[in-house]
Amino acid sequence: MAVISGLRHSSFLNTSAEQINGGPEEKERMKQNTPAAATVTAGGEAFDPAAPPPFRIADIRAAIPAHCWVKDPWRSLSYVVQDVAAAVGLVAAAVYFDSWAFWPVYWVAQGTLFWAIFVLGHDCGHGSFSDNPTLNNVVGHFLHSSILVPYHGWRISHKTHHQNHGHVENDESWVPLPEKLYKKLDYSTKFFRYKIPFPMFAYPIYLWSRSPGKSGSHFNPYSALFRADERKFVMTSTICWAAMVAFLFCVSTIIGALSLFKVYGVPYLIIFVMWLDTDDVSATTDDDGQKLPWYRGKGRD
Repeated sequence: MAVISGLRHSSFLNTSAEQINGGPEEKERMKQNTPAAATVTAGGEAFDPAAPPPFRIADIRAAIPAHCWVKDPWRSLSYVVQDVAAAVGLVAAAVYFDSWAFWPVYWVAQGTLFWAIFVLGHDCGHGSFSDNPTLNNVVGHFLHSSILVPYHGWRISHKTHHQNHGHVENDESWVPLPEKLYKKLDYSTKFFRYKIPFPMFAYPIYLWSRSPGKSGSHFNPYSALFRADERKFVMTSTICWAAMVAFLFCVSTIIGALSLFKVYGVPYLIIFVMWLDTDDVSATTDDDGQKLPWYRGKGRD
């Protein structure tokens, strides 16, 4: 159930590939116009990732059934209740069994639920949770603060990512580092940034100091990430984040630091962050490493 929650607002997944890519005639035209160096897909079709797509965003939107665009806040809230209840239930089960045979199961399940909670907060940031901005922001703060993500700070930088996807200088997520900048990095930064498995746990560091070569922080309202009119929103999220940290500290004084680490720290640091970074890497990089285009200047033309 937790994994599915990350896909609930993506009803367009039910849209057929033919609706988006076109029928047999369109596919034949694509084959004839595709460069010889293109990749051959599992279906035997040629695909050149560097070529402009044979469709526009408007074409994709038009192919999605109208009911998929309807936002139901009650349904969205039901997913929040379901995931939060599941997370609380897992904590209760872990405390009840308190067995090293059960803890690994708990860590994987709870960390995956943290990821599901993150996705619901992500939908709040995109405005797909409901048509009510206040509801989106309140729920988004509750969800993201609970997993130590500054809601508005991340929401704004994530919007920047979508507006500059594939742009070397302006994109926010896992862009390739220019050689000159890479050579200037100290050894520890190179090691922890580019040696597996360390990049899979980079998200908390990214929130504090962004990626190498970029300045600013998701917690600082005066960071270069934000405009002047966005500072009050960032400050609100930073306060909510700090309140969650204070809450966790108080819990640690009651149950002990080790118990808190088992209940919250491991699912957060090992499973949730790994899910998040793995998803980001797979969504923004190319297996081949040579064919996916990156852009400078004005971006895509």
